Amino acid sequence: MKLRNLGLALTVYGIMTAAANAQAVSPGGGHDVVPTGKGGWNLPAASDLAKRGRPKPPPPPTANNGINYHNGPVMLGTVNIYYIWYGDWSGNSAVDILSDLAGSIGGTPWYNINTSYYSGSGRQLKHVSNSVAFQGSTTDDYSRGKSLSDDDVRDVVADAISSGRLPKDTNGVYFVLTSADVSELSGFCSNYCGWHTYDKIDSANIKFAFIGNPDQCPSACTRSRYHSPNDNIGADGMASIIAHELSESVTDPQLNAWYSSKGDENADKCAFTFGNIYTAPNGAGANVQLGTRDYLIQQNWINANGGSCGMSYP
Repeated sequence: MKLRNLGLALTVYGIMTAAANAQAVSPGGGHDVVPTGKGGWNLPAASDLAKRGRPKPPPPPTANNGINYHNGPVMLGTVNIYYIWYGDWSGNSAVDILSDLAGSIGGTPWYNINTSYYSGSGRQLKHVSNSVAFQGSTTDDYSRGKSLSDDDVRDVVADAISSGRLPKDTNGVYFVLTSADVSELSGFCSNYCGWHTYDKIDSANIKFAFIGNPDQCPSACTRSRYHSPNDNIGADGMASIIAHELSESVTDPQLNAWYSSKGDENADKCAFTFGNIYTAPNGAGANVQLGTRDYLIQQNWINANGGSCGMSYP
């Protein structure tokens, strides 16, 4: 089954469907490139990995906050997180590290950035809320093998719902987290580190995301020079990717709400920028404490005061 266009995550060419070339009218009268769900990562070519230095800062924001509203819905109220641990996660501390992330990211200054996004117009604006709940997880023992297509990812989510292992939740985001021996054939590690999209599953509009394991490509999908605040480079890299895809899923769940003229969603505009770094207890670099853990989470785009990347709002 062919999926709808994948929501932005980091720029992709391999799986764009016809609608990826469609255009939406921007507030300024021009045309904005419609997001695919895989855009914005801008991963370096393999030959550039060794010489890559500190990432360049995002370009200066424009007067309209640098991101446009295209009349689509955002996710309102408490957004529920569900994990599907795909592959072999036995003995991996990532299970605790990323479960702690899901349970603590809501209600924080970082996630509050998403409340600067809304749906509606005039006096009818409905803003994203600073509320997230981790509602549980399930496992999948390589039901689609170790080489996944985008359709396979969708089917992993559908199986988890139809089997009753996870509930059907139209206000949830389902994350397929893959172990280090699992590849995603449309461009993981080369064109993106994760992506999000939506599809009709069991007659419901379901939002879901693919989160690859950066243990496969730490030079591409982590900032390994900062090491790992939780002593697990793959899990710490996935933490930032999850935060990226969660923000985009909430503010652009159907790929028709918030994105820039270039098709970048909010987290795309700040990918691999981290703001102020401090030293975690283990000596690694971190920039935010969520719950009892230190993480290195990318900045997000603040849709206010001209627009900028930041770690908190207001």
